[in-house]
Amino acid sequence: MAPAQGPRGRRPAPGGGVGAVIIAIDGPAGSGKSAVGRRVAEALGLPFVDSGLMYRAIALLALERGVELTDGSALTRLAGSVKLRVDGRRLWIDQDEYTNLVYGPELSEGASLVGKIAGVRLALVAQQRALGRQGVVMAGRDIGTVVFPDTRFKFFLTAGVEERARRRAAQIEARGEVPDPARLKREVEERDRRDSQRSVAPMHPADDAIVVETDDLDLDAVVAEVLRSIREAA
Repeated sequence: MAPAQGPRGRRPAPGGGVGAVIIAIDGPAGSGKSAVGRRVAEALGLPFVDSGLMYRAIALLALERGVELTDGSALTRLAGSVKLRVDGRRLWIDQDEYTNLVYGPELSEGASLVGKIAGVRLALVAQQRALGRQGVVMAGRDIGTVVFPDTRFKFFLTAGVEERARRRAAQIEARGEVPDPARLKREVEERDRRDSQRSVAPMHPADDAIVVETDDLDLDAVVAEVLRSIREAA
């Protein structure tokens, strides 16, 4: 399926001023934004940051320290007290690497819960902007709308619920586990609802984002489309 234009039919403006290249790739759970972001970053020689790992990190620390995931004040203090570093799929909290601890399914739910808290988002957005200062490909749900709203290179990847649940099932099977397709579909729908309806930085395409429908595209095709659009606009 050919990529659709953004909601107002606009593409990032070509040309522009001198500065670091920042590429925002947003989308819902299972849309492929992290896999695409990694490949695009590799092709362009830029660092890749999966901003979702930062929210998982706060959820992990909260669980380790007995902080309720609904305690906004405590979570805000926690997010403001640590320094996070993301390099591809690797995550450091202060000086310690936590990569092997942040990919559990319970932390996907936790990340969504802490991401609803304004103080947490404020603290993490500041760190995300610092990470992208020298140029970055960053994936998330609000990169083009909140973190880097002025970048010329904004993409929003999407796919139907059934397809995204199927992709999640394939990931589970690849780990040697047996997925529950009906449960996965419900989880994707609930995550979409929570991310798009939250009062702080709700998930939606930026007005000038290129929206890419990925249902009928493989990873190579999506990466090629993103790279083509970047090169056309540069």
